[in-house]
This record gives sequence, structure tokens and C-alpha cells, in this order.
Amino acid sequence: MISRDDFVGRFGGVFEHSPFVAERAYDAGAIVGPLTSGGVHAALVRAFRAASEAERLGVLRAHPDLAGRLAIAGQLTEDSRKEQAGAGLDRLSPEEHARFTELNAAYVTKFGFPFIIAVKGLGKDDILAAFETRVDNSRDAEFATAAAQVEKIALLRLQSMLPEA
Repeated sequence: MISRDDFVGRFGGVFEHSPFVAERAYDAGAIVGPLTSGGVHAALVRAFRAASEAERLGVLRAHPDLAGRLAIAGQLTEDSRKEQAGAGLDRLSPEEHARFTELNAAYVTKFGFPFIIAVKGLGKDDILAAFETRVDNSRDAEFATAAAQVEKIALLRLQSMLPEA
């Protein structure tokens, strides 16, 4: 069985900059071997969903803006950098970058957290279309959508780290 420190060290970043999710999943006794992407994901999601709304908001706020200032400054986590690059967000034209910057600002102003989408398999046009649609959502609807996207991102990250079953 993996120790708590090893588990948190390995999976504490799956929910962006939010090791408390892994800590709580471990402490709840939800981690059983062998470790699989599905099993670890289920345990982490239970811990995330059991967190207070303020804590879940903190997880949402820990995510970077898409094609935002952290990306430009090279300060994304390695996972976020790879995910954004895979979607072409590191190769935007000046006009595309300006549109992402405008939407990021409007979105954060309206909702209080950055736009979050699991970008794997999506291109910049897909992401931009989702962005333009979701910015019109209600806060409750968008909080739920963003939380679901965080869970999807966590699964994709775990699938790259662990076997399926």
C-alpha cells in the first residue's frame, strides 16, 4: 500500500495546486491497491465533491487562464503547459490571443474564476466556441460546468499516470 506522503506527492497536483483533495481521499480510506486511473479518480472526485463550495471555488481559481499571462511568462504547471500546447494555444495569432484575453477578462469578471475546459482533443477554434457560449451561462450553471471540467482534466491526467485497470 502506498503511504499518505507518497500518494499526496504523486497525485496532489492532479487537481491543480490543490493537494487537499488527495489528502482527503487518502484519509477517507478510499485508496486501495492496485492503483488504477479509474479508482484513484473516483476517490479524488468524491473528496472534491465533498469539499465546501469555497474550497471547490479555490480549486477552480487555481487553474490558469487559457493562453493567459502565465502561459506567456512560461509559469504554467507542466501538465497545463502540455495541455494548452496540445490544443494549439501556444501558437495563437495576435488577433486570436486578443480574443482569448478579452474573453478571459469578461469571464473572470462575471464568474470569479477562470474559464476551464479539458482541452485534450480540442483545437483552438473548438475552445473559443465553447468559451463564447459558456460566458453567457448563469453563475450556478457555469460553476457546475467548470467543476465537471476539472474532474475530466483530473481523469485525463490520471490516465497518463496510471493503468486503466
